[in-house]
Amino acid sequence: MEQLVSFFSANWVNLLALFWFLLCFKGYNAYTRKRARDTYCLASLMHQYRLHWMTQMLNRDVRIADTTVIANLERSVSFFASSTMLILAGLMTVLGSTEKAIDVVSDIPFAAAATKGEWELKLLLMIGLFVYAFFKFTWSLRQYGFTSVMMGAAPLPTEQASDQERKAHANRLGVMSSMAANNFNLGLRTFYFSMAVLGWFVNPWLFMALTAGVVFILYRREFKSSTLQQLVISHTE
Repeated sequence: MEQLVSFFSANWVNLLALFWFLLCFKGYNAYTRKRARDTYCLASLMHQYRLHWMTQMLNRDVRIADTTVIANLERSVSFFASSTMLILAGLMTVLGSTEKAIDVVSDIPFAAAATKGEWELKLLLMIGLFVYAFFKFTWSLRQYGFTSVMMGAAPLPTEQASDQERKAHANRLGVMSSMAANNFNLGLRTFYFSMAVLGWFVNPWLFMALTAGVVFILYRREFKSSTLQQLVISHTE
């Protein structure tokens, strides 16, 4: 018991920083999911545009442009998935040479002293985040693939399909493409939060400040940006 108390006493700042990071990371994702149901944001508006896109697609005989758009989206996700693997390889390399990394960071002003074990735990957090991002990116890729298949199975204008069947198919396509986009977005958010973790290698207080900064930037972009305003104007016209 005394050892546990001693551990918390010696590392309370780092534990507080880690708790603050996890609270912001999980809390912001939960907050955006809830707000997207009843508030204009990038995710909710883009979902409406995807539904409209898929409805229009069902009225076209030639759908080359639609499949090209899906292919372009897949390439963007594939780029980030490949980049994540390279970053993971780099982090594994740093994990094997922590002493040199500690020496480099120790020269930075206001850098807090850290043991090798603490550095390895911080690196493991970074690795865990990028593994999470990799799974999100690859799942997004698969969902875009599912969207392509569903698009190929969509009824043509010349086929005898009721309006209800067409609407249901367009809705399924819109939902599937939005699921793919949301997973891609989660992977990108993880990249943003991973940048904040870099501050932990210097100072836990800097880590907490950068984490709050990332939340602020993401909130501004998704709920208050000029891009969102333009989408709202186009949607309501």
